[in-house]
Amino acid sequence: MSALPSLHAPDRRARRRRTAGSHAPGTLASRIGLWALLACAAVLALAGLLPALLAPGDPLAVDPVHAFRAPGWGHPFGTDESGRDVYTRVVHGAGPSLFIGVAATVLGVGLGAVLGLLTGLGRRWLDAAGSRLIDAMLAFPTLLLALLLIAVRGPGVAGVVVAVGLSSAPGYARLLRAEVRRVSRSGHVEAARMLGHSPARIVLRHVLPGALGPLLAVATLGIGQAIVWSSALGYLGLGAPPPAPEWGAMLNAGRTYVTSAWWMTVFPGLAIVAVGVVATLLGRRFSAHLAGRSTGG
Repeated sequence: MSALPSLHAPDRRARRRRTAGSHAPGTLASRIGLWALLACAAVLALAGLLPALLAPGDPLAVDPVHAFRAPGWGHPFGTDESGRDVYTRVVHGAGPSLFIGVAATVLGVGLGAVLGLLTGLGRRWLDAAGSRLIDAMLAFPTLLLALLLIAVRGPGVAGVVVAVGLSSAPGYARLLRAEVRRVSRSGHVEAARMLGHSPARIVLRHVLPGALGPLLAVATLGIGQAIVWSSALGYLGLGAPPPAPEWGAMLNAGRTYVTSAWWMTVFPGLAIVAVGVVATLLGRRFSAHLAGRSTGG
């Protein structure tokens, strides 16, 4: 009786290895998923940079005769209250939405990097003061902090970029501070100090290359989050003014007709979800790649 488990144990272990191997980064399924993800990202980038290739029409063209047309052959996403083609507006809305998300992320990463480096590499009093500032800003929910900042800065695209960028900066600052302190205690940095390298050389050649990788991975996730937050502000009427083809503004315009013309809100909402999912999956892939490289995998 005791020999029976040993006969089946190798089969179970082999099945577990095959199951675990199917999720490994180098498997065929994983590569297919990566290529599909990159294809989706390429389509979104094409819509943002060259929308006329995907939707050659005018997103602002008004045709009252065809207002509130349901999705069909001539208008795959339907039309809005002024007869504008929703598909054309969604495609052309990728540019403003992606610009706001990328610009806000660049601003947040830049400010967060400066604050994170000052607190991670500065003297103890500077670290304490910067950490208190980061904690105070993180005490506010990001969207609430963005609303407060946009109330001071004023509505509009520039106001949304500044508000979302400043609101996301504390998170990047905390991450970079932790990474800088972790890398500064590593063995190769200690060896560089023992060899007499200057502090500037140690920071530029050893600390920053090891600390910026996780920050860039999180920034990839942050682009999707910034687009969602900016769309939320646009939905509240604080972003691009109508009739601009911006996804948040389109949600704001379509909320009045959500029961009679559902397509006016569903398709811009699906576009926001698609960008968020693609950015999240790309960020996770990037993080997994960095983790595997740091462990030698």
